[in-house]
Amino acid sequence: MKNDEYININKIAEVKGLKSNRSLRIAINKGKYIAREIQVNGGKSYEILYSSLEFEVQQKLELAEIKSTALIPVQNNPRINYVSERAKLTSLARVDIIAAFNNFRQKYRTKKEAETVFIDLYNSGLYLPKIYKFMGDISVGTLKRWVKAYEEGGTNALIPQHKCSQQSEYNSILTKEMKDIFLKFLLNPNKFKIGTAINLTRHILEKNGYENIPCALSFRRFAEHYKNNNFAKWTFIREGEKAYHDNVEQYLERNNSLLNVGDVLVADGHVLNFHVIDPFEGKPVRATLVGFLDWKSTALVGFEIMLTENTQCIASALRNAIINLGVIPKVVYQDNGKAFKAKYFQKSDFDQEGFNGVYSNLGIKSVFAKPYNARAKVIERFFKDFQESFEKMMITYCGTSIEDKPAWMKRGEKLHKKMHEKLTGGRGLTIPQVSAYINCWLDYYNSKPCPNDKNMTIKEILNTVQKQDININILNDMMMKSEPRQVNRNGITFMGMHYRDELLMDIRDKVYIRYSLFDLSKVHVYSLKGEFLCVAHRVTPVHPMAYHLGTVKDIEEYNHQIRKQKRQFNKVKKDFIKYFPSMESEIIDVVPEEPILEIEQFEQIKPTRERKLRRRAETGEACVEQDSECRLMRAPKQTEREQQMNKPMFISDYEKYEWLMAHGCTNPEDRKWLADYIRSDEYNDLYGGEE
Repeated sequence: MKNDEYININKIAEVKGLKSNRSLRIAINKGKYIAREIQVNGGKSYEILYSSLEFEVQQKLELAEIKSTALIPVQNNPRINYVSERAKLTSLARVDIIAAFNNFRQKYRTKKEAETVFIDLYNSGLYLPKIYKFMGDISVGTLKRWVKAYEEGGTNALIPQHKCSQQSEYNSILTKEMKDIFLKFLLNPNKFKIGTAINLTRHILEKNGYENIPCALSFRRFAEHYKNNNFAKWTFIREGEKAYHDNVEQYLERNNSLLNVGDVLVADGHVLNFHVIDPFEGKPVRATLVGFLDWKSTALVGFEIMLTENTQCIASALRNAIINLGVIPKVVYQDNGKAFKAKYFQKSDFDQEGFNGVYSNLGIKSVFAKPYNARAKVIERFFKDFQESFEKMMITYCGTSIEDKPAWMKRGEKLHKKMHEKLTGGRGLTIPQVSAYINCWLDYYNSKPCPNDKNMTIKEILNTVQKQDININILNDMMMKSEPRQVNRNGITFMGMHYRDELLMDIRDKVYIRYSLFDLSKVHVYSLKGEFLCVAHRVTPVHPMAYHLGTVKDIEEYNHQIRKQKRQFNKVKKDFIKYFPSMESEIIDVVPEEPILEIEQFEQIKPTRERKLRRRAETGEACVEQDSECRLMRAPKQTEREQQMNKPMFISDYEKYEWLMAHGCTNPEDRKWLADYIRSDEYNDLYGGEE
């Protein structure tokens, strides 16, 4: 290198091993080096004369120059410098300011006076208000620099020359090591907050010996830029796969015009956000609505209300949908829930199971939605409208969450609660009432424009269906299911319930049962050969204490089952008598002997007295003493510590005195009471002679 050559301070800082060029700038200001000022992108910098540098630094610069003489491959794809829209608007605004200044300059004699007045007027915001709102305040030096650049290079010279020119680049003073440490906290499944990540990163940098650590705002700006330009990676790492699918992944657009009314029914369950009266227990509960929605018209064609989502509820809703729609659907698109995946609704191998599912018998193909993917089911949108426009009109509305619950359910809202009780009268909604309300609301909902065809209402789209001739009785029969069961002492166990009949008492073999999902109070029993045996009815549990705590209905049910047991026993007894000859049956009759009563001997417990008390007979306290001694004899034996901790209640002072003398005092109050009692007249009368 030549002695009159100037070297950039960034290159010198790199050779010296400095983390920034700040120390070199300070040294230049102090006159340690011979330097000159140069213009760079975004401001000014310095170059230091080579001969004014230290000898060690000169040697390092020469060594670095030798290493850089190696062949460098030619870059076939040169980097393109992009100009953002904001940069273009900025250059145009600067041109407008320069033009306004040139016109303003002609009104004043000197240029300095014109510059001062123009800057004051512009920074007030009254002159060129739109440009001022976009650009902000400027100084006289900035105005001079813009004028000079515009005279030399035109409009392009006024375009801001920022370092970053691509979307993924970000001009930051953070070093690579700082960014790596910071990203370890940001890209973490534990979801550190940005402020917490900044504090932890700055602490680690201080511990590692870093000086002049950037401020927290620099870290926050980098985090926001990284999130906005790496949103998919940010979401997947911090929030997981489901959040990625819901918030980042692009969804498929469906062409609903290719469907016809009745082709596809969408099924799902929805927990109602208001209370209904449980018909079995009479208590308010949140029931479940299972609905079937026609995809083409978005109309709810069938629903059922039940306390829990189960196969009977789904079958009833499907039956109602087919009857109301007048056509059997080709496909049922349903939830991935347990109830919809029950075996009663799925096609099974006839050779192995011996039956087909309901969907298979009706020619319906069942399709399950992807788990945890709410956007796949169009019925979710219907339930949202149902929640906003129907459920909130119910007097027993309880809200969708803790934050959304009504005022009368919140703590301390006594007036709201009182007014709600006055409004409802302590009554709730029954399932038939809710069903009638829903049918009334559906008339309003079906009058709205159809989302798949804005020119027609939902009801008009629904009426375009080509109805089929459906036999309701055959539909009910096809809903019945057949499966093998083992007969035991409790009869037939099915779905957690027992079904019994007198004929089943003699059978301990497998049978086939046929049942209807609409009526589970009974099942039809068939032999393995297909012979009809009986109709087994569901067992009704009886009250454990019907005669003592039950109602008249409980007592009647109890008597009915007892009479049924006796009738079955008498039948077996008659068969027994018929089996044996009458003579032999008389021989085996056994005359019961008179029972011999054994007398239990009890040990006689002699009462013991712990202390002989005086004047009990005169004061009438002997009976009290005997009762207390009997209670002590019947009490279970306790340890000394248990007796001290379980101090009894005393009727008189002398009982408390004797108990304290026997078990000791456990607190200062008892010791004070004992000392006062010893000085009393009662103590002298009862125990004075014993001292």
